[in-house]
Amino acid sequence: MDPKRVVVTGLGILSPIGNSPADAWHNAANGISGAVHIPKFEELGLKVTFGATVKNFDPEDYLPRRDLRRTDPVTQMAMYTSQQAIEDARLVITDDNRHRIGALIGTGIGGIQTLFDGIVTFLEKGHASISPLLLPMMLPDSPVGKVAIEHGLRGPNMSISTACATGNNSIGEAYKIIRRGDADVMLAGSAEAALIEITVASLSNMHAISRRNDEPAKASRPFSADRDGFVVAEGAAVLILEELEHAKARGARIYAEVTGYGSTCDAFHITAPLENGEGAQDAMRLALQSAGLQPEDIDYINAHGTSTELNDVSETRAIKGVFGDAAYSVVISSTKSVTGHLMGAAGSVEAVLTVKAIDEQFIPPTINLNVPDPDCDLNYTPNIGVPANITHAMSNSFGFGGHNAVLIFSKYDGHD
Repeated sequence: MDPKRVVVTGLGILSPIGNSPADAWHNAANGISGAVHIPKFEELGLKVTFGATVKNFDPEDYLPRRDLRRTDPVTQMAMYTSQQAIEDARLVITDDNRHRIGALIGTGIGGIQTLFDGIVTFLEKGHASISPLLLPMMLPDSPVGKVAIEHGLRGPNMSISTACATGNNSIGEAYKIIRRGDADVMLAGSAEAALIEITVASLSNMHAISRRNDEPAKASRPFSADRDGFVVAEGAAVLILEELEHAKARGARIYAEVTGYGSTCDAFHITAPLENGEGAQDAMRLALQSAGLQPEDIDYINAHGTSTELNDVSETRAIKGVFGDAAYSVVISSTKSVTGHLMGAAGSVEAVLTVKAIDEQFIPPTINLNVPDPDCDLNYTPNIGVPANITHAMSNSFGFGGHNAVLIFSKYDGHD
C-alpha cells in the first residue's frame, strides 16, 4: 500500500511576535522583534535582563479557573494553540471520528515553572505544603494529555522531548503516523514556557545567550559576525496534519503539503554541534530523499540559525555539504532573529512561519544582519524580506543532545 499524503489544514500559534498566524506572520515578514526588557530579571540581579515574551495573553480569558489551578503555563499554551488550530481547520470532532484523530505535542523542558515554584515552597514551608498535582503538572506529556482530554481525541497520543529539535520531531513523527495509516488527523507541534529566572541564569552561565541588555530587539543576530548568543523565548504552535483524501472529502483548506522529514543524531556532545554539520547534513539528505527532491528543488530554507557562534557556522557548513553549488542560490533566513529561540517550541513556530511563507510566497528576513561573518557567506535575506516563488521549503531544527530534525513543506499542487 502506498504511503498516505499529508497536508496542513490548520495553524495555531502563540509567540513573542503574535498570538495568531496572521499577526505572527505580519511581524516576521516585516522584521519586527519580540524581544523586550523583563524588569523581574533585573530586580533579581540576573546578568541577562531580557527575553522574547508572549504578550497580551491571559489564560484566564480562555481556560476555566479549575484548569488554571491544575496546569502549568506550558500546558495552557498548548491548549490555546490546539484550540486555535482546530478552529482554523474547521475540524469537527465527533464520536464517529475521534478514534482516528490524535495528538503529538512535545516540549523541551516541560512544566519548569511548576517545578521551580514547588522547590521554593518545599524549602520555605516544608513537604506538607507541596501540591499533590505538582508531578502531573510538570510532566512533559501533560500538555498533549490535557489537549486530548479537552477535545476527546482517542487516536495516537504522545510527547516528544528532543530539546530544540522537539517541534520538528513532533511534526515529523505525526506525519509518519498518518503516512502509515494509523490516524487520519494529528494535532502536531510543541510548547515551551521556560522564560523564567532559573533557565535564563543557567543559559547565561553557559554563555549561550546574548547579553545585549541595552538593545533586546537587536540581540538576536543569526549569521552576523558580532553575534553573541541566542535570545530566550516562550510560546507554542500546533499544526493540523491531515491525510489528503480525508481533507479533500470534508472540503478543508490546504495550506501546504508535508513532503519530507529526516531525523538523526550527532552522537558528539551534549550542547555543541559537530563542526562540519555532519549530523545535520544527514537529516537534510533524509528529508530530501523522503520528499523525492534534489537540493536544487528547495526554494527556501528556514534555518535553525540561533545566533550562537558554533551553530551558525556549523549549519552553514551543513547546507554547503548537502547543497553544493546550489547552496549559494537557495534563499535562507532565520526567523529566530525576530522570535528569539523558543527552544522546544522553536520548530513548530518556525513550521507555521514556513507554511505561511509558502502560502504568501514571501521570504521573511534575518534581521540585525549588518556585519557579515566570512564563515557564513550564504544568502540569509538580511534585514528585508523578499517576494519569491516558493514550491518547496525546508525547515531545520538542531537541539542540545545532538538531535537533528528537518522538515520539508511543499506548495499543494491540487493533484492526486
